[in-house]
Amino acid sequence: MTSTQSSEAREVAARAEAFVEDLQTWLRIPSISADPGHHDDVARSAAWLAERLRAEGWPQVEVWDDTDALPAVYASWPAPDPAAPTVLVYGHHDVQPADLSDGWSFEPFVPEVVGEELRGRGASDDKGHLAMVRLGLAAHLAATGADGPAVHLKMLAEGEEESGSAHLASLLAAHRDALACDAIVVTDTGMVGRDAPTVCTGMRGMVDTEVAFRGASVDLHSGQFGGAVPNPVTELARLVAALHDDQGRVRVPGFYDDVRPPTQIERDAWAALPFDEPAWLAGSAAGARATAGEAGWTTYERLWARPTAEVNGLHGGYAGPGHKTIVPHSAMAKLTFRLVADQDPARVLAAVRDFVAAHTPAGIEAEVSATGPGVEPLICDVDSVLVTTIREAMGVALGAEVLPAREGGSGPEALLSTELAAPLAFLGVMLPSDRIHAPDERAVLPLLLAGAEATAHLWRLLGERGV
Repeated sequence: MTSTQSSEAREVAARAEAFVEDLQTWLRIPSISADPGHHDDVARSAAWLAERLRAEGWPQVEVWDDTDALPAVYASWPAPDPAAPTVLVYGHHDVQPADLSDGWSFEPFVPEVVGEELRGRGASDDKGHLAMVRLGLAAHLAATGADGPAVHLKMLAEGEEESGSAHLASLLAAHRDALACDAIVVTDTGMVGRDAPTVCTGMRGMVDTEVAFRGASVDLHSGQFGGAVPNPVTELARLVAALHDDQGRVRVPGFYDDVRPPTQIERDAWAALPFDEPAWLAGSAAGARATAGEAGWTTYERLWARPTAEVNGLHGGYAGPGHKTIVPHSAMAKLTFRLVADQDPARVLAAVRDFVAAHTPAGIEAEVSATGPGVEPLICDVDSVLVTTIREAMGVALGAEVLPAREGGSGPEALLSTELAAPLAFLGVMLPSDRIHAPDERAVLPLLLAGAEATAHLWRLLGERGV
């Protein structure tokens, strides 16, 4: 500890050991929303969080289980100043499935501290970050000596983000008045690297589809019928091959019509971020052998600002040992399309249906199904008070300039911003190497503590400036 530390940093440090122990207790609850066998654990996680928030002094804490959604936790702590802005923090307390047999080197729900790392499912995504916000509030109150935060603070911890937030819209509608706010801060995010701190300023949307090709009613003998009737696997492979041109561009007509390109300021900022391609391939990309994608764009630009089409699976016919000489009766492909600013999931889905129809030969029946309406992309106003203040707060805590970046994934952020009619920004310290959604998830404890300090600064600064 040095004399130049802020009071917020000193208050975070004083609570660090208790913070880690508390978080480990929470991580032991396997709140896997995708598995019905663990839905009771999701409820147990919500109850645990609600109890801790009450113990920490939040005046209003509720477990919301009055919709079809798995239990969510809501909390509110008014500011002493009635004119202070209202900020809603969003995160989620459910986690991805995890089992030792998946390739974990330790039990995923028996968290442990190894050096600077806290290892366990949810350590980063997203229990660690919600705990970070709780610690930051405690530090903020202690540093200011106030009875309440400098902003009217609200928290929503969703219980089914990791299974697609299928009921979030109904949850928001049912509790719109309670969730009313001037701004939203999302914790479920991260940085490009420990030595390259960034703030997320956008996430891609997504359309999730399944394409089925059907030929005969049953598999046919390839000697008697091969070459005389269409083969659904072959024809679906042709469609998949037609998705991209030789420059890596998606060939669905109209796919790029609404795409808003990144600004030159953003491209310059991204170019200033360090990127070691061999290290990225060997590390975050899990040993991928080369970069690839749309020509004319860097890897960061491809990930953050360009739309994509990915073949997630291609299935059909016989795949067992030996041979089974057939013309398969059906084939199926799972396709996802990541979307960027101004693309509309409904328009993209309609264009994909037209593309499939144009590539369906005679004798094949095609069906395109979608798992839902899709997820809209979200882009933050990088010059807004909210984003610039988050960058400043993170910069103080991390001792470095924090550059704008984006993330390639998708989430419910656009829905939150639209339904609550409030601007949204991100504050998180996950790293690409934290192995979220993968075996051996971890969080870097010094970064979680720095993130807590950043939130403590953020509430003070937003109380002074507004949003």
